[in-house]
Amino acid sequence: MQTREFFSKIGGKRISVIGAERSGIAAAQLIRIKGGLPFVSDKGSAEKLLGKTTILKSLEIDYEVGVHSERVFDAEFIVVSPGVPSNSAVVKRAVELKIPVISEVEFAYGFAEGKIISITGTNGKTTVASLIEHLLFVCGLHPIAAGNIGYTFSQAVMTGNSDIFYALETSSFQLDHTINFKPAVAAILNITPDHLNRYQDTMQLYVESKYKIFKNMTEADLLIVNADDSYLAQEKLHTYARILFFSLKAIPDNGAGVADGKMIFKENGETIFEFAINQLLLKGKHNVANVMAAVLCVLPFIKDQTLLAAGLRTFAGVEHRIELVKQVNGVKYYNDSKATNVDSVYVALESFEEPLYLILGGQDKGNDYSVIENLVVRKVNKIYAIGDSAEKVFKYFHQLVKTEIKPSIEEVVIAANNEARAGEVVLLSPACASFDMFENFEHRGRMFKEAVEKISG
Repeated sequence: MQTREFFSKIGGKRISVIGAERSGIAAAQLIRIKGGLPFVSDKGSAEKLLGKTTILKSLEIDYEVGVHSERVFDAEFIVVSPGVPSNSAVVKRAVELKIPVISEVEFAYGFAEGKIISITGTNGKTTVASLIEHLLFVCGLHPIAAGNIGYTFSQAVMTGNSDIFYALETSSFQLDHTINFKPAVAAILNITPDHLNRYQDTMQLYVESKYKIFKNMTEADLLIVNADDSYLAQEKLHTYARILFFSLKAIPDNGAGVADGKMIFKENGETIFEFAINQLLLKGKHNVANVMAAVLCVLPFIKDQTLLAAGLRTFAGVEHRIELVKQVNGVKYYNDSKATNVDSVYVALESFEEPLYLILGGQDKGNDYSVIENLVVRKVNKIYAIGDSAEKVFKYFHQLVKTEIKPSIEEVVIAANNEARAGEVVLLSPACASFDMFENFEHRGRMFKEAVEKISG
C-alpha cells in the first residue's frame, strides 16, 4: 500500500476505524474530509462512550459501540487507534481476511505536508516535543505539537500546510502498524522496559516498535539518538539516515554533550552552539539530555542562534512532569503525574536534594521497585501509597522507609500538609498508570493540584 498515492484515491471508499477516542474520531473526520466513508467501531459500553458518540453524531459519522461486528471488515482498510493492541481479536481477524491495518499516525501521514519531527522513547517525549514547538515558535517558524500531545496527528494535518513543522510525540503504540511513515527528523530519547504487557512481555518486541520510527528514513533525513542508552548503540541502528548523538558522559564529534557546566553542540568536531545549563528553568540531569535532543532536532532549521538561546531560557517545562504546583508554608508541592513507570520516578527522585514525601501507586504495570530502592532510602522521608497497587507499594517499602496507605489524593495532601516541614518537598510521582482512580494521568495531576490549592487556601 503506497501511502500518498493510495490515500489520494479514498473518495467513496469504506474505511473502518477501531476506537472512538480522540485519535479514532479525528481519523474518521479526516476520512470524511477526504471523501471516504468512515465507520467507527468501539467495544466500550454506550454509557462510557456517550460523549464520544455525541461527537460522532454531530459529525454525521456512522458508528457502533459494544461490539466489533462483521461490518468492520467491509472496508478498503482499517485504521486502529493507539489503544488497540496488535494481538486484539479484531486486528487478528482483519489480518486473516487480508484487510490492511494501519495506525492513525500512518493514515494522517498520507496527507501531511510540511516537515515532520518525530520523537519517541520511553520517557521524555512530551517535554522534548513541547520544547521543539516552543523553540521553533520563538525562532519565527510555524510549529504544532501533535501525536501523543496536544492535537492528534489527524487533527494537525487538517489544519496544517506546507509551512508547518509537526513536533510529533510518537509512542510505540502509534508506531505499531506504520508502513510508510517517514519523518524528516526523528529522535529516540531512551528505551527502558514499559508496556511489556502489550508486547507479550518481550522487550525485543517493544524495542522493534520504537525502531520503526527510522525504518523508512533516507540519507536526506536526520536521526537523533541517546549515546548513553544500550539499546541505541550505533551497530543496532540499521538506517540510511545521518545520526547525531547526545550524551551526558561524553561530547560526540557529531551531536551534543556536557562540559564545564555547558551543553556543547558539535558538527564534524567543531563547536556550533553552546548553552549554559544553569540558564535552564528545567530541573534534573534527564532534562539536560532532553534539551540536547530537542536542540539537535531544530538546529538545522534555525538561522538566528540568539533566538534559539532565548527560547531555551524561557521554557518552563510541561504540565504534569516535575511541575511545581505551589509552595505552602515553605513546603514545595510537585506534580509528576506523567511518571507512569519506575524509570520516570527514578529521574524525578534524582532531581531533588530536599527531603521528600513521595506519593506512589495506581494501576501497576509489573513494576520492579528495586530500580528506585536506593534513591528512596536516601531521599524519601515517607511514602504515601495509593490506588490498586497500594498494598504492593506498602509491602515493598514499609521496612525501608515509613509508608502509609491512603484512600485518595486529597487525604494524602492533607496528611502531607500536617507532616512535611519548611524546606521539604511533596512529590506526586506514582510509577503507575492512573486508570484505577482517574480518567488519565492529566486528571490525576489536576486532582492533586486542586488538593494543594485547597490546603493553601
